[in-house]
Amino acid sequence: MTDQSFAPQQIDTSKPHPARMYDYFLDGRDNYEVDRIAAERVLAEVPDIRPTARANRAFLGRAVRYAVRSGIRQIIDIGTGIPTSPNTHEVAHAEDPRVRVAYVDNDPIVATHAGARLTSAPNTGFALGDVRKPQDILDTPAVRDMIDLDQPVALLLVAVLHFVSDDEDPRGIVATLRDALPSGSHLVLSHATADFHPGGFPETVRAYRNSTASMNVREHAEISTYFEGFELLDPGLVQVPLWRPDGPVPSPEELRRIGFYGGVARKN
Repeated sequence: MTDQSFAPQQIDTSKPHPARMYDYFLDGRDNYEVDRIAAERVLAEVPDIRPTARANRAFLGRAVRYAVRSGIRQIIDIGTGIPTSPNTHEVAHAEDPRVRVAYVDNDPIVATHAGARLTSAPNTGFALGDVRKPQDILDTPAVRDMIDLDQPVALLLVAVLHFVSDDEDPRGIVATLRDALPSGSHLVLSHATADFHPGGFPETVRAYRNSTASMNVREHAEISTYFEGFELLDPGLVQVPLWRPDGPVPSPEELRRIGFYGGVARKN
């Protein structure tokens, strides 16, 4: 099931889009010249963005596997971005093909890929929606039809809240979604930080300011507040490679390149 209530002219190729830039960082091909130019500006300042993007993608996979192994059988993935295999449903269905996955993104070009790569699989759906309007997401037919909010849900907010400014109230967004979830639900969240890159990313911030969404890197203490109302599970909010690694732990030098925190929490 795919909600694609948009016209082709809604696909804006005049400005870079974070989802398409992220696709470029992951060596994908579903991006435009305007995205590649902006992404190269970011890479010139922060070449670590590529290993960070890969580490974040690996975190998503481990967190999804953990949620399904913990008994979760439905997932809402907000800000899914350009499909990159293994996608959320591929990871989940490798554990249990009955898991239902509702993908949500605000970029119409993501919707054009969703039918071919996401919703062609059983128990998957896609809706156009913006994380800044969480109640609208919950009310979207594709989400309502796919997800039973009386049963535990894994809510994925992976690499999306740093595109929400303070004025847009990221904590309030998470709280609205949290309050709609039943006990036993899980929150999977990752977020960009400059904690390991002194001086921040001024050129990167400018590049995203000219895109369809701003970049708002935040410190560990602030990101931690997004888990209010949840029980943060071990090992807590950590750099994404350190969240329950399924291989060797990165060296301190490698970790200094990873500007993302991630964590998984449970609603009691």
